[in-house]
Amino acid sequence: MTFLANRVERGVYRDSVALMRVARRLAELPGVESAALMIGTPSNRELLRSANLLAEGERAAAADVIIAVRAADEAAARAALDSALEMLEEKSAAAPELIPRSRSLAGALEVLPGANLALVSVPGEFAALQARSALEHGLHALVFSDNVPIEDELALKRLAREKGLLLMGPDCGTALIDGTPIAFANAVPRGDVGIVSASGTGLQEVSCLIARAGGGVSHGIGVGGRDLDARIGGLGTLAAIDALDADPRTAKIVLISKPPSPEAARLVLERVARSAKPFVVCFLGVRDMKLPPNARLARTLCDAAEMVLQSTIEDSKHELPKNLQGRFIRGLYCGGTLCAEAEFVFRERGLPTGNGAHVFTDLGADEYTRGRPHPMIEPELRTPQLRAALADPAVAAVLVDLVLGFGSHADPAGVLAKELRKNAKPVIASVTGTERDPQGYSRQVALLREAGVLVAPSNAHASAYAAKLASQCSPA
Repeated sequence: MTFLANRVERGVYRDSVALMRVARRLAELPGVESAALMIGTPSNRELLRSANLLAEGERAAAADVIIAVRAADEAAARAALDSALEMLEEKSAAAPELIPRSRSLAGALEVLPGANLALVSVPGEFAALQARSALEHGLHALVFSDNVPIEDELALKRLAREKGLLLMGPDCGTALIDGTPIAFANAVPRGDVGIVSASGTGLQEVSCLIARAGGGVSHGIGVGGRDLDARIGGLGTLAAIDALDADPRTAKIVLISKPPSPEAARLVLERVARSAKPFVVCFLGVRDMKLPPNARLARTLCDAAEMVLQSTIEDSKHELPKNLQGRFIRGLYCGGTLCAEAEFVFRERGLPTGNGAHVFTDLGADEYTRGRPHPMIEPELRTPQLRAALADPAVAAVLVDLVLGFGSHADPAGVLAKELRKNAKPVIASVTGTERDPQGYSRQVALLREAGVLVAPSNAHASAYAAKLASQCSPA
């Protein structure tokens, strides 16, 4: 017999990541079987309801925090609720007052009258309203929020076009604006390469490869993963190209996306043809496409970086292990685009992917992150899948990514290395990051190599190594 308890904190807001971390601490308390802290939106209440964690929280509003605990008995549940309040206060007290605060956009503009960019990170139900308000105030907007209806995205991007502003997102996780990293981004030097990306980790990978090769980025503009959908028509991409085309510090431009709709691709390439600047186009998975004379097609993110730099990213010389046990490669990814790139590399080499073959999993996808932090923030979330893959006799080797930078975990290599201490299977990794990142690229690579991990210079290289291993796996 277990005891379920909820507490609703009225008019309290905390970042979802902070709430998730408190929930993890609660789950470790004696007698606690499950715990969650969520903003009281309808979708979050449904998540709690489906997890059998909702009681008094049914009456919560979108401006409230629900604390939900299932424990072995009432005493353990009540103690956990009290602990949750203490943990929330610890978080609040620890936050340094380094920048002015405001409870409204109007108040923020009074404090920072020269601001020209708003970052919107609220539950998806409210993101469109906040983004529209920012645009109406003459601000560019980066919408970090996901779960925004596509009709709202279209309306917002049309409004931004009318006002001559950039609307980045929704679900825009990365940007580098005028040398400033925003959201999940890396410490990249300024340079003459502009990037327009419908992928956060795609932008991170290319910008980091450019940085580690001695180049720099003028601006990296994220547009959201749906921008090149036929319903949006590349409105964000077109606006970003306009901005970079007019920027005198941008000499060349990289476009990054998963395969676009034919309609959006046509509009974007027509705009590329009108530019005097050279372009590198990386539509992952697209092998052949008619491009204007000022554009070149890159197969992979690494190819894109090499083409725009006009130099080769040096490959690591690794002796691949032989006499592998098992038949398949298992890819466990934090970055969705990096996962898609790995699968593309395998398919290009005629290697089967999917059930009963080589399997690649994006652990940052919605089905893995509902009610939980992204694995870039909490890499321990990859641990159960990693342990299962290492224990599976059908798995010959494991392919993983590490994504460094602002917002990511402080030591993802340390978390991975801890799990590999007694591992005998080959593990291949790529590390997206720079030396100036808080985690330090070289430090992370060294930790992995000490744990026996084969570290490649890019995700494309790592995928190619894994494909070579796959080709020598036993067919039986």
